[in-house]
Amino acid sequence: MRRRTGALGTAGALVAGALVASAVAAPTAGADTRDRTWSEARGVKIAAARAAQQGVDWADCPADWGLAKPIQCGWVNVPLDYAHPNGKQIKLAVDRAKSTGTAAEHQGALLYNPGGPGGSGMRFPVRTISGSKLWVNTAKAYDFVGFDPRGVGHSTPISCVDPQEFVKGPKMDPVPDSEADKRAQRKLAREYADGCAERSGWMLPHMTTPNTARDLDVIRAALGQEKLNFIGVSYGTYLGAVYTTLFPGHVRRMIVDSVVDPSREKIWYQANLDQDVAFQTRWNDWKAWVAANDAAFHLGDTPEKVEAQWQELRATAKKAPLGGLVGPSELISFFQSAPYYDSAWVPVADAWSKYVAGDPKDLIEGAAPNLADTAGNIRAENGNAVYTAVECADAKWPTNWQRWDRDNTRLHRDHPFMTWANAWMNLPCATWSAKQRTPVQVKSGKDLTPVLIVQAERDAATPYSGAVELHKRLHNSRLITEKGAGSHGVTGLVNPCINERVDAYLLKGAVDAADVICGPHATPKP
Repeated sequence: MRRRTGALGTAGALVAGALVASAVAAPTAGADTRDRTWSEARGVKIAAARAAQQGVDWADCPADWGLAKPIQCGWVNVPLDYAHPNGKQIKLAVDRAKSTGTAAEHQGALLYNPGGPGGSGMRFPVRTISGSKLWVNTAKAYDFVGFDPRGVGHSTPISCVDPQEFVKGPKMDPVPDSEADKRAQRKLAREYADGCAERSGWMLPHMTTPNTARDLDVIRAALGQEKLNFIGVSYGTYLGAVYTTLFPGHVRRMIVDSVVDPSREKIWYQANLDQDVAFQTRWNDWKAWVAANDAAFHLGDTPEKVEAQWQELRATAKKAPLGGLVGPSELISFFQSAPYYDSAWVPVADAWSKYVAGDPKDLIEGAAPNLADTAGNIRAENGNAVYTAVECADAKWPTNWQRWDRDNTRLHRDHPFMTWANAWMNLPCATWSAKQRTPVQVKSGKDLTPVLIVQAERDAATPYSGAVELHKRLHNSRLITEKGAGSHGVTGLVNPCINERVDAYLLKGAVDAADVICGPHATPKP
């Protein structure tokens, strides 16, 4: 699940679709929910058959995409609404780096989703050409394929607010001091939901995880692959889980890393409340590490002293925003990267240490919005729009403010780091104008190919219980637990116990006879 930040159809495609549709019964209009499910299942078959005929017209990537040769880019057209596969089409951007091995070593395409919802996978092929030791063996066997999901980036995008306005700071302190503060935040959430409807209302009903899973199957077909090879991280694990439910016979290899709990009861309201608890746990881990390294950072030699420094920093920024731009909201957006990723432990502590020592430059530059970075601001706004649209569309959210207030007030008492910031980010779903659906009942039959599940025990963004739950639901799956660790995105870290098993699975389809517990990767050092 994505990091919190200061919050076209073609004629050719339609003709080809008509030719394919002549062999497959078209869905009828006005279908009820059960018939719509049937219609969508038929629709994705039509779209996949069309994509298989058309393939992908690979070419050099546009210069402003930052994807140099030998990476190639292309497009795949998919239906906006799979119940009407010959209706309006939207485009999905895809890219690839061809495998580096021999023809005998080649095992097809490996697709990747980094999470979000709203994350772009277009940087994935860079792993092939960057010389990454973690991926050098896999790159010999697979074409690395990235894509922008529907609504994201270079695909047909959505938007909810002007990007420059979206990033402006300082924003309100997420932690309310009064009922007036809560009313003001509720007003902002309603306005954001209204902005989504105004700017992107035509796409909002179709911004669901099941539709993105259907898009994934169409991309598979366009690549000429009979079955899917896929790595999903964070929200990408839920995308993968939904895919296994809708297309169990199409799975060849699948790794899900840092797992969203797929149960209907968790998607998405309860999942975000659970996340608040896990973030507090990992925030506490980081404070203990900072205290243990007080000789380097001078922020306090106990977690309690580090927490006192944090509260003092928040209070200072609330009274007078740092550099005129960084208030408590911006500080949370900057500091949350530490409980997210171990790779941020040193940079965040270092910037904070310098601030306390009288040099605020790194902290302010890291936390402040950059209005000159218009391209980055467009990406940030788009990512937040897709995050909101997908989570709001996937499930029915509480509309009663009293429930939100009660749940978050209770959680904040013992888990104050992220609770209210998370609440306000998700509150637009309470007044969402587009249809909200019932989540897919994720499950598999006994013949599903083994899925490899990888999870850190103390992950903040996707609590460990989610991996256990998915493991129960996917027959033949194997769970690798990184015990005593909590960084998000385990397969991108150096841990031979995990790296060797990832290679064995992707290259040979091999899994252990039972679940595996690995020790933690190396702890960051100042």
